[in-house]
Amino acid sequence: MLGIRRWVKELFALSHSQANGFIVLVPLLGIIIFSGPLWHWYMRTRFDDRSKDLAMLDSLVALWESETIAEGSLSPLPKSTLFYFDPNHATVEDLQALGFSSGLATRIDRYRQKGGKFFVKKDLLKIYGIDSTFYKQLYAFIDLPVRSEQKRTQQQKIYERKDSSIKTTSAKFDLNKADTLELMKVGGIGTKRSQRIIKYRDALGGFIDMDQVQEVYGLDSTVVRMLLAESFIAADYQPVTININTSDEKRLASHPYLSNAAARSIVAYRFQHGEFKTIGELRNIHALDEKTIQKITPYLTLGD
Repeated sequence: MLGIRRWVKELFALSHSQANGFIVLVPLLGIIIFSGPLWHWYMRTRFDDRSKDLAMLDSLVALWESETIAEGSLSPLPKSTLFYFDPNHATVEDLQALGFSSGLATRIDRYRQKGGKFFVKKDLLKIYGIDSTFYKQLYAFIDLPVRSEQKRTQQQKIYERKDSSIKTTSAKFDLNKADTLELMKVGGIGTKRSQRIIKYRDALGGFIDMDQVQEVYGLDSTVVRMLLAESFIAADYQPVTININTSDEKRLASHPYLSNAAARSIVAYRFQHGEFKTIGELRNIHALDEKTIQKITPYLTLGD
């Protein structure tokens, strides 16, 4: 130590006390500089056994899930077991098949027997014991509207007054032959709405069912009701059809009931298997569900 102090004093021309301070300061600086990197290295190489903590968390989660199921009398079901249901008419057995406990299904049934009714999807939450998480799981399969009909706007009231003032002797018009001027005679249908109806009618190939009017974008329920009251579809009307054996992907996809993916699948299937012999062969195409096939069938043909 004396040799080091002497060497420091001679090298830096320091006094005795300054040399002592220098000898103390240098190691401290080294510790401060290298402590951070050494700590990080130690923490990276240190094995941190958290298996006990993880096991405890797993047990807590399992306990929470079991309590949730017990309180809500629910058990999460795979989507494949779910089906569309109306809580106003579903049987106790149907409700149990959807994941409701027998007690909760019975509670819903008793609610209905006492005159209770479900008007919108959210009404199901009025039943005591239905967990919000399970409600979200069932949400898409509840066969009820999202919200009840909102309060009528002043404009809707005007439409209804016009509707009530229409003479019963007024002649109905053919919905598939009507032009914009004829459509605009219906209360609530202006230039844009009349053009939108005709555009959708042409894209479909013509209306074959009055309910299709509800598919036109921007028509509220009041206007639809008035239009249906003043128009008709001829019993012998034949819609414009698409030949699925000759039409290309663009022509198929132009129909409102066929998506681009569905049109592409039809063309690909035809390329692989040859021409369609029956419309029913569409069921071999995974991109088409049964509902779509039923809606599009009247607009398809196998040949000229």
